[in-house]
Amino acid sequence: MYFLIHYVQHQHIELSQTEDKMKNKTMVTYFLLKGISDVPELQFLTSILVFLIYLIILGGNTTILLLVCLDFHLHTPMYFFLCNLSILNISSPTVTLHKVLVIFITGNHVVPFTSCIAQVYFYAWFSINELILLTAMSYDRYVAICSPLHYSSVMNCRVCFGLATFCWSFSLLQALLLIIILLQLSCYTSNIIDHFLCDLLVLKSISCSDTSILELVIFTQGTLLAIPPFLLTFISYVFIIATILGIKSSSGRSKAFYTCSSHLTVVALLYTSLVCQYLTPSGTFESTKLLTLLNTALVPMLNPFIYSLKNNDVKTAILRRMTYFTSMS
Repeated sequence: MYFLIHYVQHQHIELSQTEDKMKNKTMVTYFLLKGISDVPELQFLTSILVFLIYLIILGGNTTILLLVCLDFHLHTPMYFFLCNLSILNISSPTVTLHKVLVIFITGNHVVPFTSCIAQVYFYAWFSINELILLTAMSYDRYVAICSPLHYSSVMNCRVCFGLATFCWSFSLLQALLLIIILLQLSCYTSNIIDHFLCDLLVLKSISCSDTSILELVIFTQGTLLAIPPFLLTFISYVFIIATILGIKSSSGRSKAFYTCSSHLTVVALLYTSLVCQYLTPSGTFESTKLLTLLNTALVPMLNPFIYSLKNNDVKTAILRRMTYFTSMS
């Protein structure tokens, strides 16, 4: 009798625990984004700052696009890839920062489930694309510096369009794989996201489904999509720097350096922001948001200025356009 009573009590406890877990599971149809900060005053200031940064991103990257399209001197493989980078620099902040501005203007923190998944998808697509695109740009600089006589034949239109198509399509498929697995997560412990965007890692952390497959895919993609591009870019610049140091004339070394310094600066800025965002020890939610904001807003804002200030071709093209419009008026 004692064992029978003990067994019944044990089964009752397990049933109660199961019921408690089921109560905590939520089939969400929408999420609530907390935003950048819980402090109203700080939320206001950061939203104004994000709005100004977004305007600078649009203005700077649109200027690069117009310059390359209008000035035939810039119709080269390097600036073709730069146009692709500028499109990414406009698209990614538009996807990630728009809800910050919506919350600021309307006070609406609600994000439908489908919109949240779409934001995760596009953010992953553009992030993966940028890593691969910068690797393709490093190869372009390698051919230009190390094999200048073969540059026009190696980096022809067919190769450039092929590389760009690969960057966009391959990253699209990789992001799609993540979303397919993410959609298998059937329930969440909460519909509140302590972030200013729908982040894949945050959704994984609040899911009550088995996330082992998703974690494996994230780790595999993080390894295969970050380390090889970094190594290829690093090796390219080892050869580039060795070739530049071998140039006898100082003017030749200076010219060769300026042709790749802008891209090298952009690469260093991107990988530094990624290391700060994903490889530093996890701290508070506020620090995580700031690091994400660094990668999603500050880097796209600085890229056009880096190419404008550190690139003589772009500065000359700006002067030609200004002179042309001045003469027209």
